[in-house]
Amino acid sequence: MLKINGKNTKLQVRFANDPWQRLKGLMFEDEKNFNYALLFENPSESKINSAVHMIFVFFPIDIIFLNKTKKVVDKITLLPFTPNYTPKKPAQYFIEMPKGKASKIKIGDKIEW
Repeated sequence: MLKINGKNTKLQVRFANDPWQRLKGLMFEDEKNFNYALLFENPSESKINSAVHMIFVFFPIDIIFLNKTKKVVDKITLLPFTPNYTPKKPAQYFIEMPKGKASKIKIGDKIEW
């Protein structure tokens, strides 16, 4: 369960743990099956390692980027087939979620799972 500033949300968390899950992300996913938060963890904070693309993702999504203390450092809604987005600040974690689910999340919010 994803928590924002200590409050539970209805989003279950799935982890992109292995190289295949990290590579695939939401590519070729059906939008009606995307009702969860997909969490990616990097070994350390980095802008480059937290860069994302939307190639073969057929629907818009929200992405929040978190530093090593799990505070939000950037957030964005990306459209299908966006070739690249690099967060404004280094992130150790990023979470992809259905469009609109990050609307109340602000820079500096604490996210837990």
